[in-house]
Amino acid sequence: MNPRIEFFVPGAPAPQGSKRHVGHGRMIESSKAVGPWRERVALAAHSHADGLIGGPIGIRLKFVMPRPKSAPKRTTPPAIKRPDIDKISRAILDAITGVLIADDSQVTDLHATKRIAEINENHGVHIELTQLHEGP
Repeated sequence: MNPRIEFFVPGAPAPQGSKRHVGHGRMIESSKAVGPWRERVALAAHSHADGLIGGPIGIRLKFVMPRPKSAPKRTTPPAIKRPDIDKISRAILDAITGVLIADDSQVTDLHATKRIAEINENHGVHIELTQLHEGP
């Protein structure tokens, strides 16, 4: 049986973007929101952790983005605006590294989707992590 972990982290997904040089060899994240977001994800992951999962890992990320005030009340438009799905996925992988998995290089199967929250739906990310079989 494959170890499988599923949980939801509420909040506005923040992108792990570029870093910028601030002098004396120091680099800081361009996004101020990514640090607190990664901490929130790591805390939620920690409550589901029972040691690090080894071997190849499959991850499914379902991002539910905050609903803009300008969104129509009867329909939900597609989530085609920023942040980029690869950058919000990177923030999740970095947050769970050292908590659920030893290194994000273990991820051999990654699926990510993003959509705008329906009316009265919480925004955040649904995370599903599965240990995959090694070998063919």
